Amino acid sequence: MTSKKTLATKSKKSGKRPKSAAKKTPKVKDTPKEPRIGVLIADDHSVLRQGLVSLIGFEADMVVVGEASNGRQAVDLWKQHRPGVTLLDLRMPELDGVGVIKQIRADDENARIIVLTTFDGDEDIYRAIQAGARGYLLKDVPRDALIDCIRRVHAGETCFPVYLANKLAERVRGETVSEREIDVLKLMAQGKSNKEIGSALFISRGTVKSHVKNIFAKLKVNSRAEAVANAAHRGLIQL
Repeated sequence: MTSKKTLATKSKKSGKRPKSAAKKTPKVKDTPKEPRIGVLIADDHSVLRQGLVSLIGFEADMVVVGEASNGRQAVDLWKQHRPGVTLLDLRMPELDGVGVIKQIRADDENARIIVLTTFDGDEDIYRAIQAGARGYLLKDVPRDALIDCIRRVHAGETCFPVYLANKLAERVRGETVSEREIDVLKLMAQGKSNKEIGSALFISRGTVKSHVKNIFAKLKVNSRAEAVANAAHRGLIQL
């Protein structure tokens, strides 16, 4: 019979330890990260573009995919990058904001575009929304409100501040200025007489007088200078 001392000695000499069951560490599945929101910035002011790039750079779920300084470039970059959201100024060289919206949405009617501008005329807002903008903000919008709007529009919502929605409601309720009347307004803004306007548009002087009378009534003004100022404020014409 082998003594306990002998067994202990053999175990010590062999250097072997009793085997223990190996613990298996469960594999943790990699959770796929949500893709970041690609943002295209289109504005002809480089300082503003740089500010937006910096602001968006602080957001973990967003990335700037391109910067455009004119309308044509905005359309080209949109086609190249297919951004999740486009921030677009309304007044752009080569192609204005409404033209940009129309061209992009002709390619993809679900394109998500937010107008970011200094212009809050009811006609500006109306034309942008009619073209297909999903949001409309002024450039003095608070940072958090802008970021929130980008996320909301990317999620399929719309983003229009209450006071701009009220302006739009006024525009819809008011009488619509026709395309021909806008043509007359543009020439009035250039200081053209009724005779000169008639020659430019190939209409009679009497027809011009009729258009001017209708313009005064629709804009609720009493002079040509008032009509031009009112139309520019509403966004009907650009001075």
